[in-house]
Amino acid sequence: MKPQTTKTKTLGLRGRPDFLLLVLTLLLVGFGLVMVFSASSNTAVISKTSNFDALYYTKRQLMWAVLGTISMFVVMNIPYTVFKKGFILYFIPVMITLILVPFVGKELNGAQSWLYIGPIGIQPTEFVKLGLILYLGSLIAKKGEKFRDFKKGLVPVFIIIGIICLIIMMQPDLGACIVIGACSIIIIVAGGANLKQLFLAGIIICSVVASWASISIMNDHDDWQYRINRFTAFMDPLSDEQNSTFHLSRSLQALGHGGITGAGFGHSVQKLKYLPYPYSDFIFSIIAEEFGFIGSLLFLLFYLFFLWRGLLVAVRCPDSYGTIVGVGIVGLFAVQTLVNIGGVTGAIPITGVTLPFVSHGGSSLIVSLLSMGILLSISREYNRPDKPQSPQQQRRSR
Repeated sequence: MKPQTTKTKTLGLRGRPDFLLLVLTLLLVGFGLVMVFSASSNTAVISKTSNFDALYYTKRQLMWAVLGTISMFVVMNIPYTVFKKGFILYFIPVMITLILVPFVGKELNGAQSWLYIGPIGIQPTEFVKLGLILYLGSLIAKKGEKFRDFKKGLVPVFIIIGIICLIIMMQPDLGACIVIGACSIIIIVAGGANLKQLFLAGIIICSVVASWASISIMNDHDDWQYRINRFTAFMDPLSDEQNSTFHLSRSLQALGHGGITGAGFGHSVQKLKYLPYPYSDFIFSIIAEEFGFIGSLLFLLFYLFFLWRGLLVAVRCPDSYGTIVGVGIVGLFAVQTLVNIGGVTGAIPITGVTLPFVSHGGSSLIVSLLSMGILLSISREYNRPDKPQSPQQQRRSR
């Protein structure tokens, strides 16, 4: 009877979170705080906007980091299966705020993507990214094999994704649309979609987008011409350094100044009012300038290890919902990192996407840490003490 009692006591217990993944997350946040200080202090101390406070942006980032970390620990202790049905309590409010943005949002840097509650500004697009992951994970897991059916599986999913992207393009925010689209494809593939049907859906979507873009260009040719020039600037960074290629040329100068070993921490030149937003969209340029090729490579290897650990947690999850959501979260970080670093290095167009955990930004950091809370909750399910042993584990225990 004693073994039976022990089994009853352990049944339903949750395991420990993946400690390594937690440490990697906190290290990334800490490094981000250090780099925000380095990239912003020189300009903040001479700016009236920041009250001539060298720590202005660092204090704000620290505040968001503390709130995000608390949120991460809270969510980490909630069984991730709660979000399979409870995601609606998160998804609906963020969708309402997203719909409100084009009408009552504040325009900043050419995009009307901010909502202000008193002095606090939030970017609903960032919160929608996590909401969409939870929604798609729930929908795909619920449909099961029916998800491979084109009409009952892919069509409803693409309708939701299309509506969200359409609202975001009303701001407009091309970078967010690219990230959401790529992340959605990763989730759909992980959910077991028929690849032939996915390819067909892709052709249809591309045709619709091309038609919409053609009509928009005809209605506002000058504005679209400027946007196209900005988008294609990476093909010739020196063609228009005072206008469409200004950001990229300055970013490349930062990378060049860093060389192999870097100019040294705090010794970036481009952050001194040359490179716009060095503490946000272009923070990797400052990392490369101050730590050089070697430091940048070490940072990228660290980030790859972080992504690999997160993916390992996702694929080890015992049920499809946890795996799909986990892959979606890791995919979101991977896509945003690729788009951000690819843009500032001139490999792909610049689209104004932040570097997760590192760039300055409250909404981005809060959502990133909330997402990690869910991923750590998934890891706790895998480490449950009452989890059935695999055949290999049973042979080793004999």
